[in-house]
Amino acid sequence: MSSEPHIFFADTNERQGSFLRRTFVMGALTTLGGVALTGRLAQLQVFQAGEYATLATNNQFNFRLVPPPRGRILDRNGVVIAGNRPSFRVLVVRDETKDLDQTLDLLGRLLPDTLDRRRSIIREVNAAPRFSPVPVKSDLSWEEFARVNLYANELPGVMADMNEARYYPFGGSFAHVIGYVAKPNDRDIKAIQDRGEKVPEILYNPGFRIGRQGVEKAFDADLRGEAGGNRVEVDARGRVVAEDIGGSRPAVPGKDIVLTLDADVQNRALEVYGEESGGCVVMDVRNGDILCMVSAPSFDPNLFVGGVPSSVYNALRDYERLPLLDKAIYGTFPPGSTFKMTSALAFLNAGIDPTERVVCTGGYRYGARTFRCWRAGGHGAMDMHNAIKNSCDTYFYHLCNRAGVDRIAQAAKALGFGQVYEIGIAGQSDGTVPSTKWKRDYTEATSWDDDGTWYPGETLSVAIGQGALEVNALQLAVMTSRLANGRKAVQPRLVKSVGGEEREAAAAFPDLPFSKEHLDIVRGGMAAVANDVTGTAYRASQLGLGDIQMAGKTGTAQSRDYKPGESRGPRNAQWTRRDHALFVAFAPHDAPRYAIALIIQHAPAGGAADAAPKAREIMKTVLLKDPDMRARIERPLPPEPVAPAGVDEGEGGTGPGGEVTGPAAAEVAPPPVTRPAPTATSGPRPYLSEPRR
Repeated sequence: MSSEPHIFFADTNERQGSFLRRTFVMGALTTLGGVALTGRLAQLQVFQAGEYATLATNNQFNFRLVPPPRGRILDRNGVVIAGNRPSFRVLVVRDETKDLDQTLDLLGRLLPDTLDRRRSIIREVNAAPRFSPVPVKSDLSWEEFARVNLYANELPGVMADMNEARYYPFGGSFAHVIGYVAKPNDRDIKAIQDRGEKVPEILYNPGFRIGRQGVEKAFDADLRGEAGGNRVEVDARGRVVAEDIGGSRPAVPGKDIVLTLDADVQNRALEVYGEESGGCVVMDVRNGDILCMVSAPSFDPNLFVGGVPSSVYNALRDYERLPLLDKAIYGTFPPGSTFKMTSALAFLNAGIDPTERVVCTGGYRYGARTFRCWRAGGHGAMDMHNAIKNSCDTYFYHLCNRAGVDRIAQAAKALGFGQVYEIGIAGQSDGTVPSTKWKRDYTEATSWDDDGTWYPGETLSVAIGQGALEVNALQLAVMTSRLANGRKAVQPRLVKSVGGEEREAAAAFPDLPFSKEHLDIVRGGMAAVANDVTGTAYRASQLGLGDIQMAGKTGTAQSRDYKPGESRGPRNAQWTRRDHALFVAFAPHDAPRYAIALIIQHAPAGGAADAAPKAREIMKTVLLKDPDMRARIERPLPPEPVAPAGVDEGEGGTGPGGEVTGPAAAEVAPPPVTRPAPTATSGPRPYLSEPRR
């Protein structure tokens, strides 16, 4: 029989004391814990109740930013040229999907074209903030929208809604001047951070767009508006269960911007260009308002709103006629004979007599080189008026060095060349106005193999609008406007108002540094170009609008160097090897109101054959939209003069066809003049001569 172990206390009091000590310690600890818990509960429920109630509410509600409606852009007559339209779209919320890949697979069955953008969709969804809806496809048809809504319950994290998308109703007509909108990218974010500014949270919203190019970019801050937000109730997993209407904040739309452009003129300009490339600007010579500023060929900016496919962008980028390039303010070209009015004013400022005659025999010999006139047989004796009318190169070759290149450059700057204008948008080229200083600076800056000396032979090229001289269509329009105005150096204006606040034109334009007599001589030559039957643009300049006539000047500028004896090429020559065609004009020539400058890059023929007819059609649209001009066109013709009694019919009368005959004919009919047909030139053709007008 085994014995059980036993514990024996020698003293009963000792055992009882040990128990009491343990009880006291445990009780003290329990009491202390209870006091601490009671104090903490009191702190949480009494003293910090408000703070934690706020935190709980914030966890219960989320504030989701809503992009504001972008401000509209309107033409001078209130026609919307950039606005917003309703757009159905489908969105995905990454944190509400169980499996993003599976969700996109299912969505691809409803919208097959989303499969082509799968990689970019995943990239955008993963980059978006938590619980932020990411547009997967916009501009859904009603059938697609209904199909997605029908299966929305089976697609966790997928929703379809309607929002506002940017819309350009005239497509490519305003693409370059207006620009377009696109999603913000990393470069946009970095640019803001580099300026030391805080990046607006709305820029991270996948549905937000910012301006690219043109007015959209220049006035992005005004057009953008202020973001609103929806206060939504979420569950513990962040899913939306309700919306707090009272806590939501409506978005503030952006400001409307009104431009000086005219939608009808702009559309007509792009239409008359057809498939040709170039730029056109129309200005009001009284206040500088730009009615038209178009570049052709153009592109549809609506393609860029939702993200243009790479294949489409590459096709636009690689097309030789460069539809993405703004040829009205950025592309520069030699002005050709449209520059001869500038040279003529420089001659007059140098004291050259406008009646002095230069005999043109088809060219001008300078040193070891012959600079040929565009008319191989020559123009005969030319004074300044006829030299402008007939665009005689030899006249300008002969006199240009008596004025000097610096005086020509000075006249060019006074007429608006070689500078950019504050029209509200960036991207202008200032072009090149050669001078002795320009050549020295250019030689130093480029380490050109030249000593920087200006040679008189170079002035011959500049005098006829060639050589290093480069201008854009806006500068040509400014020159023509200043010539037409005759008193003031008109400044162009593109923006009329922003958010209802008028942006006035310059309070006072500076005076032109030319006398009225000198300007009248030059303008008289331009009037003869368009209205004298021997003028280089007579046939192409007849408006057919009553007694309203244009005054203009043609130009054909070389685009490349020609080898001795090389032909300038037929109409079907390779596009890049053709010359440029230009035409500038103002109307009415007796009371100038509008000026136009038009450039055709690598034209089939020349200024008279290609550029002038297009400018005429655009100018007709401008004049017909002017109520004063329309009233002048529609007014009745003056009565025909009645022969006074006693006139001997043997001295004059009418022939069988109604024509005036006899001595009276000399008073009512001009002498018959035949316009010389353009003659093809032969032999060596030095660079910087002009074969066609």
